[in-house]
Amino acid sequence: MLVTVEDGVARKIQGDPSMPFTEGTLCTKVAHYLERTYAPDRLLYPQKRVGKKGEGKFKRISWDEALDEIAARLKALDPETILPCSYAGTMGMVQYSSMDRRFFHRLGASLLDRTLCSSAGKQGLKATLGGSVGMDPERFDEAKLIILWGANPIVSNLHLWSRVQDAKRRGAKVVAIDPYRSLSAEKCSQHVALLPGTDGALALAMMHVLIGEDLLDHDYIRQYTLGFEDLKKRILEKYSPQWAAQICGLAVQEIVQLAREYATLKPAAIRLNYGMQRHAGGGIAARTIACLPALIGAWRDAAGGIVLTTADFFKFDHAALERPDLLGGRRPRVVNQSQLGDALLEAQPPVKAVVVYNNNPVAVCPDSRKVIAGFAREDLFTVVIDHFQTDTADYADILLPATTQLEHYDVHKSYGHLYALASNPAIAPVGESLPNSEVFRRLAARMGFDEPCFRDSDEDICRAALGGTFDWERLKRNGWQRLEVPQRFAPFAQGGFPTPSGKCEFRSEWLERQGIDPLPFYNPPAEAKDDALAERYPLAFLSPPARHFLNSTFANLARFREFEREPRLDMHAEDAQRRGIADGDAVRVFNDRGSYTLKARVNGKPRPGVVVAPSVWWKKHAPDGRNANDVTSQRTADLGGAATFYDCRVQVERI
Repeated sequence: MLVTVEDGVARKIQGDPSMPFTEGTLCTKVAHYLERTYAPDRLLYPQKRVGKKGEGKFKRISWDEALDEIAARLKALDPETILPCSYAGTMGMVQYSSMDRRFFHRLGASLLDRTLCSSAGKQGLKATLGGSVGMDPERFDEAKLIILWGANPIVSNLHLWSRVQDAKRRGAKVVAIDPYRSLSAEKCSQHVALLPGTDGALALAMMHVLIGEDLLDHDYIRQYTLGFEDLKKRILEKYSPQWAAQICGLAVQEIVQLAREYATLKPAAIRLNYGMQRHAGGGIAARTIACLPALIGAWRDAAGGIVLTTADFFKFDHAALERPDLLGGRRPRVVNQSQLGDALLEAQPPVKAVVVYNNNPVAVCPDSRKVIAGFAREDLFTVVIDHFQTDTADYADILLPATTQLEHYDVHKSYGHLYALASNPAIAPVGESLPNSEVFRRLAARMGFDEPCFRDSDEDICRAALGGTFDWERLKRNGWQRLEVPQRFAPFAQGGFPTPSGKCEFRSEWLERQGIDPLPFYNPPAEAKDDALAERYPLAFLSPPARHFLNSTFANLARFREFEREPRLDMHAEDAQRRGIADGDAVRVFNDRGSYTLKARVNGKPRPGVVVAPSVWWKKHAPDGRNANDVTSQRTADLGGAATFYDCRVQVERI
């Protein structure tokens, strides 16, 4: 991103046309980033609460007052009762996971397991491929078959979508696998509308066709995979297309055709995304789908294979960034962020202080009623560092202003391409805002932490993060740099997977050591297999990102709220008619955990039995002060302790 600055004010932002992957294009949200940086309601000064928790009433104080009070309150507590509560509001290595992690490690605070988005899928890929690795997304335009599996790149991966469109113009077939007819699915050659959480069953049945009809690359399997004979036996015994058709809500021929085309239209590329792994069986589902490319030898071609994330190709030095050695042998408890509500209400010893940054947990964490009840505790000391007074900020005791991406140094690895990125500050911090790194640097000094690492500058941290794989000065000067891999990068054309065996592992010893079935199997969504629950709450509820929001980021800006208009629930006509609901009616979505109100859109985008609420709205901007997470659960997935936002049954009624 290039920023034009005049007299110290950013006047224009644009994509960098020299950057090969983005080619000068910014996504819909970031194209208006100046409106975020200079928003009239942006936090500019430290503040202290003067009203009740949740009222959002504050008075201005100085940085010294704020930091002195925070340090004094933290010093008085058992460190393990202090909880950092951060996520990916910024994803640069400096502001996401450097000085903050050093601070909390040195303090001995509880550790946070950051599980809201992607941990099930990442662990699933680790079981099969050895890590968060995959094909080069830059090669998608050369594929002859592209499967967008749980992916909506028009909304969340615009630069990949342009390559998908190029491939389609050249004759490629593009298939969307999604319970919802998303903007991307509408423009694909075919839409496979399976039931939520049944992706693993579909993949297993595709394997049955590939094996049963001998549509395999036997040479690739023999040389570069592990456990094929065991896999073959299980697949042919248990997972026929007829079985999967019942599970997935698809026609048998639809499954058979997809498998045959996957084997014969080469190169074949799969873009897997995180939506499909947000249910109780999500990790094993991702692990199962990741087996498909090796069966047909798709990895032989740079435009073949699968990608969920490319993050593990970047060998950043996380130990140098985060300094876990500062724990000094202590082993604090680990709190799962997907179960934050229970942690704030029930943990022993109790959580007595929480520091929130890069995060808006009141809006984005599951089972909101419990999360809010936790933050509403008068005995919980809460610090929030943010750009805006979010739903969570309303519960803060101390509220601190953070810099935006235009105002600080940072270094980024990617999970959607193979380029490292540098952020250079284009403007001075607005108001009295500070980078996260500087906030924790100053807090460390007040706590008496005198280790030299707490005096590292942000540029020092950038150099440490890169770990010698990139030169910081060059990266800072150019803005981006590709990994040192061939332009036509086919990472596993000759095996070399980062698994213990060096092969694609159909049979995973890593899973077996954890007491998990080492072969692919079907692990269904928890709420779908509970017959009594499904009878009371017959609709599967999905809450994917709204086009103009990025989780809850950007959801407060007037431009984007105007685009989205109001919280809405997309329904199929069959489900709406059965409940006497017409397009435009106000409806209530509810289950045992809670409820909220939306406007119905009877548009047939979800398949029957599924309702979809584009999200995540700030609660304070919703008609009833609630959002989708009033009905989601704190249940975790089979791998990675991940959140299961899309493993959710509801009923809908007209108001």
